[in-house]
Amino acid sequence: MSLWMILPVSLPVFTITGIWVVYAMALYNEHVCPVHNWLYNASCEAQLQVQRGPVPCCTLDNVPLISKCGTLPPESCFFSLICSTGSFMVMLIALLRYAHVIEKHQNCVLNTAGLATAWICAAGLIMVGNFQVDFAKVLHYIGAGVAFPSSMLFVCLQSALTYRLAKTQDEYRVGHLRVGMALLALIALVISGACFAQESFTLQHTSAIFEWVYCMLIMLFYGTFAFEFGGMSGDTIMVLSKGGVPQSFSTSETKTEGGSNHHQSESFSML
Repeated sequence: MSLWMILPVSLPVFTITGIWVVYAMALYNEHVCPVHNWLYNASCEAQLQVQRGPVPCCTLDNVPLISKCGTLPPESCFFSLICSTGSFMVMLIALLRYAHVIEKHQNCVLNTAGLATAWICAAGLIMVGNFQVDFAKVLHYIGAGVAFPSSMLFVCLQSALTYRLAKTQDEYRVGHLRVGMALLALIALVISGACFAQESFTLQHTSAIFEWVYCMLIMLFYGTFAFEFGGMSGDTIMVLSKGGVPQSFSTSETKTEGGSNHHQSESFSML
């Protein structure tokens, strides 16, 4: 059992906990309305922060979308930190997964495409976290438009790659789990996107709920890489240092050269 398995487990633990803390901060500071609230108004006499009634008057500006929760300080600072750190962890996990596949099997189009989509997703996530929707809407939506589709494509590619490389019953079970999570994530993404494009208060709130579901499913998907990372060793890092060439190749070459030199020494001794 390798300690590398802690890395994919720590990503969902850190990010899921972090975004719920951001939501709690936004709720405490009355920047968004609670998730269980389904009553919205076209306008309110006062902003949410200065309201004193038992029932809050909420508008579409207070829908608890993840981006809305991280728009205003102080929660925006923590949201930016979570997105930046999470994007770095996504890049690292994807890179190690890429090298581990090369080490144990061989490189393929699915493996390379998985690495590319993960890094593209990480770039979009950085934009989402550092350009708040209320102050840099265009850049924020560009980041979201990059992060959401690329993250969905990543889980699909990794699910297909898992089946392609599976040899044991446990590996097939992991593949089943990943396909199930990918299907649920796809359903959540489609519902969230379709509802977000509508002006209905109820559909906007539905979009927010399914956005939370989608993000948590994606993060939990990364946690399933603990299964492969448990068998990871220093040879995986050597694959990266050799530019994606498996360690076994260099070892076999060394053995061939050693055998050739030994054969030559024997020939000289006979002469």
